[in-house]
Amino acid sequence: MAETCKPAPGTGRPKTRVPLKIEECFAGAAISLLALLTFANVVVRYATDFSFAFTEEFSIFLMVLMTLFGASSVMAKNGHLNIAYFVDRLSPRRRRWIRLAATAAAAVTFALLAVLGAAMAYDEYRYEVTSPGLGIPTWIYTVCLSAS
Repeated sequence: MAETCKPAPGTGRPKTRVPLKIEECFAGAAISLLALLTFANVVVRYATDFSFAFTEEFSIFLMVLMTLFGASSVMAKNGHLNIAYFVDRLSPRRRRWIRLAATAAAAVTFALLAVLGAAMAYDEYRYEVTSPGLGIPTWIYTVCLSAS
């Protein structure tokens, strides 16, 4: 994978179809909102002994969303952990096959997440499932997470 993911000229970043800055901005926005919600909840709880009920639902959603955007960005940069100690000792041909197999496994995993997430969102929409705290339709969360 490292052979096909060369940096764009003058940027030091890999050339991708979707600019990595977009994913990084979404991840940054998610973690910023998470920090603001958590901070506001702590301040309000300290000052009034009252807690915002909705912050837990949104915090979990934002945390998962941030994780998915971050994982996607790192995957595009070829920055995920790997077992280079063993792979680097193989011949270039075997190393290429192992990298292709690892990339295929990641692609299958992402495809399964997208397909199963879409099926789950459809079921939640069809059965009108709502979140326990706020009563928001849960298919909205699921679609956002499946699309990311």
